[in-house]
Amino acid sequence: MTAIGLQPFETDGSLAMNYVVVLSLADAVVLIMLILWLLALHGESPRNLFLGSRGIVQEFKFSILLIPLVLFLVVVASASLQHFAPWLHNVPENPYEPLIQTTADASIFALVAIIAGGVREEIQRAFILYRFERYLGGSATGVILFSLVFGAGHLMQGWDAAIITTLLGVLWSIVYLIRRSVIGPIVSHASFNLIQIIHHLIS
Repeated sequence: MTAIGLQPFETDGSLAMNYVVVLSLADAVVLIMLILWLLALHGESPRNLFLGSRGIVQEFKFSILLIPLVLFLVVVASASLQHFAPWLHNVPENPYEPLIQTTADASIFALVAIIAGGVREEIQRAFILYRFERYLGGSATGVILFSLVFGAGHLMQGWDAAIITTLLGVLWSIVYLIRRSVIGPIVSHASFNLIQIIHHLIS
């Protein structure tokens, strides 16, 4: 990406919008293609893995009910960390927030939040949990390890954000393992990301 002129940071040290958008969307496309290729190599059905036997409409309705649970978990976890361990809030401002200055920025970032945050991450989660379940020590091991990795991926937003994200990873993992569909995790994950963007834009 740097070879084609895209730099990760602006001159003031903040993240570069173009870099984040291109990297996030390209990563989503490459990763999903890689997962589909690996499934094809094993003769496994993407539909069975990602949608299961439940109806899409049924899962979408369930996902709407899941959104308040996600928000409740975040509010409770955030309040608890602020009260009992305020030192974990070691990043004063989310480094992604300065990228959202206008409604146009918010619209672009919303696209990234849906595709790279909701769709890509939940397809990846389902694939990895399935692999742990079959080959790598069981689903419980997969939930714990991948949720920790998921949380660690958000460390640049602060220790508190990483812990909350780990808890969300556990929740979305459990939902997938129970429902065997990515619809609920995708919709609730993408919705949570969109709510964060809207909250920042209007605050």
